[in-house]
Amino acid sequence: MSINTANLDNEKPVIQLEKVRRCYTMGDETIYALRDVDLEIKTNEYAAIMGPSGSGKSTLMNMLGCLDTPDDGSYWLNGKLVSTMNDRELAHARNQEIGFVFQTFHLLARMTAVHNVEVPLIYAGMRKKERLRRAHAALEMVGLKDRMSHRPSEMSGGQRQRVAIARALVNEPSIILADEPTGNLDSATGKDLMKIFDRLHASGNTIILVTHEADVAAHAKRHIQLGDGAIVKDVKVAGNT
Repeated sequence: MSINTANLDNEKPVIQLEKVRRCYTMGDETIYALRDVDLEIKTNEYAAIMGPSGSGKSTLMNMLGCLDTPDDGSYWLNGKLVSTMNDRELAHARNQEIGFVFQTFHLLARMTAVHNVEVPLIYAGMRKKERLRRAHAALEMVGLKDRMSHRPSEMSGGQRQRVAIARALVNEPSIILADEPTGNLDSATGKDLMKIFDRLHASGNTIILVTHEADVAAHAKRHIQLGDGAIVKDVKVAGNT
């Protein structure tokens, strides 16, 4: 399976936020989940978004994944202003340009691994023969060649997360968003999964992790720290493995 390595110009931002705000009203109180966030993520960056509970990590991830919209400010994805996209363009971005990996896997219980991985390709309108070829290739890439016909209930947590990663990869997106990808796994399984993200980064993908775990963040080359909805620290990290 090939990975989308187009536009590997490290000076070109694939994600750009300017003065982004997101707030919620609770009774008479306004809660700011994001406060004037400025952020650029360039092609093939490997970034970890960190911070305590309630700092805005998940809200920011939802914003980057076009699952939420800002109340104020601007977001450009691959040079296009997200607020100007219609529903079809947003669906295309979520299906083709971005691959999502969630902490709780979000697999369909009655489907086999290969059929779970096929789902984004069905929405993309791909023919069955090509869907199966790409789903098989994605599962082989994450080491599940022998588990393709298994359902989620027949797999371990680590195997289910590998299926989720394969599903995120199957449309060959340039950006991978992972929200606490090892949160429900033991440490040994988590280490094995992080090797997959390292390989994806080496192949040209842009990787953005949300995590509160220092050992997971240690794989990233950039650490973005959030506090009370604002970026309080943004540093490049040398010598990561």
